[in-house]
Formats: sequence, structure tokens, C-alpha cells
Amino acid sequence: MCKKLEGKVAIITGGAAGIGAATATRFVAEGATVVIWDLDEARGVSLANSLSQKGGIAVFDKVNTAIFEEVDAATKRVAQQFEKIDILVNNAGITRDSTLKKMTPELWQQVIDVNLTGVFNCTKVVSEYMLERSFGRIINASSVVALYGNFGQTNYVATKAGLIGMTKTWARELGRKGITVNAIAPGFIATEMVAKMPENVVDAMKAKVPVGRLGLPEEIASAYTFLASDEAAYINGTTLSVDGGMTI
Repeated sequence: MCKKLEGKVAIITGGAAGIGAATATRFVAEGATVVIWDLDEARGVSLANSLSQKGGIAVFDKVNTAIFEEVDAATKRVAQQFEKIDILVNNAGITRDSTLKKMTPELWQQVIDVNLTGVFNCTKVVSEYMLERSFGRIINASSVVALYGNFGQTNYVATKAGLIGMTKTWARELGRKGITVNAIAPGFIATEMVAKMPENVVDAMKAKVPVGRLGLPEEIASAYTFLASDEAAYINGTTLSVDGGMTI
């Protein structure tokens, strides 16, 4: 059976856990060499080792994507080790929820630094290597809340809505150079964070979803895989909602 990402080299930010880990696992299964960037060194190394032991090629690098110099140095290491970069999944993100009344400038800036500036840093640096080969797939992690807002998430919603605008802009700038840029907007996904929530809160989340359940990290990974593959070569500048119908 043909593997969708055979021979491709992919960087996945926030790849040590949750959706990022599911994506790293799927990419390796589809034949990609995967570079996991994350701040959680223990989990990142464990995942990379596990994937490598199963016959794949996966490495971990501790990178704070909010710091341009770290991203620049880490990208050079990828290029030196694997000689190219085909795919960038800007998956890393954080939340610091608070209502506007209670949100401090620090809470605002922390989320902006990782979710928005971090994506700029990664795309700015990695796209240069893609331009050298006139090929690339860049996929940004937006969110369903970017499309309709969410109580207590001014900072998070601003970043995820901003990513949709950045995606469209980069799609225009890079499309003619052989590089497509798209975004995924996940809905409520059954991650570790959700698993720690009270049952009644989770039930309320499920009630908002037409298909009646939370999404799985593997289902977001499938969407990432599709957009990273040759099958999506003519898709550029789109935001794909993977939310069970929440935005209907």
C-alpha cells in the first residue's frame, strides 16, 4: 500500500502530546521522517524513541517556538541532518483563560507569544528552506472558537482567528513558489486536558456537537495528513473545520 508521506521530512511543533503526538505517530506510519519540537523533553524523547523502535524515523528537539533564535537554530539542525524540510505543522499552542475583566497583560502576552508569534517564527524560518526547493506544505492549527468566539478566551480566540488571516496571506505569497498553506480548525477534542474536566462539563460540550461526541486526536491527525499529502496539492489558503458539525 502506498504511504501518503513517503520520503517527506516533517516538523511538528507541540508534538510531544495530544494532537501533536497523534500527528507524529500518523506521519511516521505514512512514511515521513518526523522532527518533534516541544518543551516537554521527557515526553518528546519517549515518543521519538517509541516511534523509532517501531521502525520509523523520529527525533526530538527541545524548542521554544516563541523565541526566534531557538527556532532558527533548530531549523538549521533539521536541514543539516535530513537535508530538506517538506512539511511544517504549526500545532503548538497554549491557553491562559480569563474574562476580559480579569485578564492581565501578562496572560494576554503569554498566549500571543506562543500561539501567534511562535507560528510566525516557525513559518518565517522554515519557509526559507522550502523556497530553496520550490516545495512545501505548511499547516496551521486554528480552532473552532476562531470562527464564533468563546467566553473567557479573548487571548486564545484572537490568536486562532489571527492564524486564519495569516494562513490566507501566506497562501497568496507562497502558492506560486510551490508551497501551500492551510489551517485546521478543530472542535472539541478528547485530549488529556478534556479528560480532567468534570463529567457534566464534558457532557455539555458533547451536546453542542451534531454528531454527539468529542473528536479524537487521531481524527485531527488524519486531516493534517491529508493536507500534507500530494492529494491536497490544489488546496491552498483554506481553513478546514474538523468539529463534528459545530459550525453549521
